[in-house]
Amino acid sequence: MTEQRHTRRIDPANCSVGRALAEVGERWSLLIVREALDGVTRFGEFRARLGIASNLLSTRLDRLVAAGVMNRVAYQEPGDRQRFEYRLTEKGADLRPTVIALLEWGDKHLADEQGPSVVVRHGTAEDHDCDEPVTLVLACAAGHTGLAPESVYRSPGPGARFLPS
Repeated sequence: MTEQRHTRRIDPANCSVGRALAEVGERWSLLIVREALDGVTRFGEFRARLGIASNLLSTRLDRLVAAGVMNRVAYQEPGDRQRFEYRLTEKGADLRPTVIALLEWGDKHLADEQGPSVVVRHGTAEDHDCDEPVTLVLACAAGHTGLAPESVYRSPGPGARFLPS
């Protein structure tokens, strides 16, 4: 992003990026969301797929539930005690573009020499009608797409708070 095109400085403490990071910006939280986006719902499956300690996973799931990113839903297998599944809310599902953006950035700057470990594709696991790789594209409200990162800038929004001059 280029330098801001206004003279008054926006208060950096009033920032949606900071607020988002406070809820989901910790490594394990985003990895839990990544797995949930792939359909994982049960504690044991999160633990096995992520290799995360149970106490850490429990703490992160509790935080994601408290933040409204996931819901805790009771289930019970015959003969077992009641357990919980963790399902993404709309707020959680809306993190998909964020996870894809981080994946694209990691693939560009941090992937192994052989290339990316996964490719996000268009379609569903059952329906491969298109099956082409997905990329995120910057677009504006006027319909211009494929915007170069250096062609966008931040400007004050309706909730902006300004620092004293």
